[in-house]
Amino acid sequence: MKIGALAQQFDVTVDTIRFYEKQGLLATAPRSGAGYRQYSTSDVQRLSFILRAKAIGFSLQQIRELLAIEDNKSAWVCADVKDKVALKIQEIEQQRAELQRLQQALQQLHNACCGGTVSANACSILAALAQAEPV
Repeated sequence: MKIGALAQQFDVTVDTIRFYEKQGLLATAPRSGAGYRQYSTSDVQRLSFILRAKAIGFSLQQIRELLAIEDNKSAWVCADVKDKVALKIQEIEQQRAELQRLQQALQQLHNACCGGTVSANACSILAALAQAEPV
């Protein structure tokens, strides 16, 4: 399968596939006599794995680690994979807590503002942002 067909099958760009090759997540495909990259069924499966892992939030490094396990399953146990997922869940929980903190700070700014037609010279949001203290 040529790179364009592979990209179309997964609704990604050709550059995305090249990027994964450069990152070492996807092997560089051999070229046909005409110079076209030729992807095998295993390449298709690997790209599918990469894209599914990315879709659920794994970073490139985390995907690289999962692929290392996928490539040598007999050297690993399920607990190793589960640990990686648990770490990702913990990371997401930390991100969610930070987003909630940001939302609360923004809500305080929003609630403190009159939102009226008064000059921005008296804007409580701008005044709070100009203070040296965190919001």
